[in-house]
Amino acid sequence: MGKLFCINTISNFKDIIFDPFGKPFMDANPGLEIFNIVDDTLLKETVANGGVTPSVLRRIYNYMTAAVESGADCIMGTCTSVNAAAKYLRPLSPVPYMNIDEPVARAAVEAGGKIGVLATLPTSPRAIIRLLEENAAEQGKKLEITTKVAAGAFDVLCSGDRARHDEMVNENLYALAKEVDIIVFAQISMSLLKHEAVKVPVFKIGASGYAEAKRLMDEKIAKGA
Repeated sequence: MGKLFCINTISNFKDIIFDPFGKPFMDANPGLEIFNIVDDTLLKETVANGGVTPSVLRRIYNYMTAAVESGADCIMGTCTSVNAAAKYLRPLSPVPYMNIDEPVARAAVEAGGKIGVLATLPTSPRAIIRLLEENAAEQGKKLEITTKVAAGAFDVLCSGDRARHDEMVNENLYALAKEVDIIVFAQISMSLLKHEAVKVPVFKIGASGYAEAKRLMDEKIAKGA
């Protein structure tokens, strides 16, 4: 069923991305293989510079090339903060190249126009807002976007304190839910958040990304590409 190569930007990707999302998806699709490339300098450099740098793009291009040479049927970036790489490198890739947050951005715009973006890193809101605005332009919609960042929560999660991470994010989630019609979690690291029910839809990154990758792989394989 194909080989999916994921480009990860955090060293604890197994706990946050692969085990909760990638492994179950692979188990549900016998014959589909997932391979992981990991470089946590990509996110550190992106955060330090307020966005993706040419150096980050060059390194991701090299990983893309390595994945293609290793037989990839699809390549998926798993980090919102570097999602611009998919936009810039997709035309250069001989196999489908996507970012895991793309389906969420598309679905959120389809669902409504008053969107709240919740994040734990300063670089991810800008990155996912770009996707939201691009989808809104394609769909002929106007967006009203409100952003909240639970500053420091990502570092707390990486230190192993998920309970404190959830507490910090929830404080912002409950406040944001009073201001918007839809909430988008800007990072897959937030998708396992334990929270009380809110009165607005919450779009989380994860399963939809893997499903879209499979669709792209199936399409590629069916064409014999």
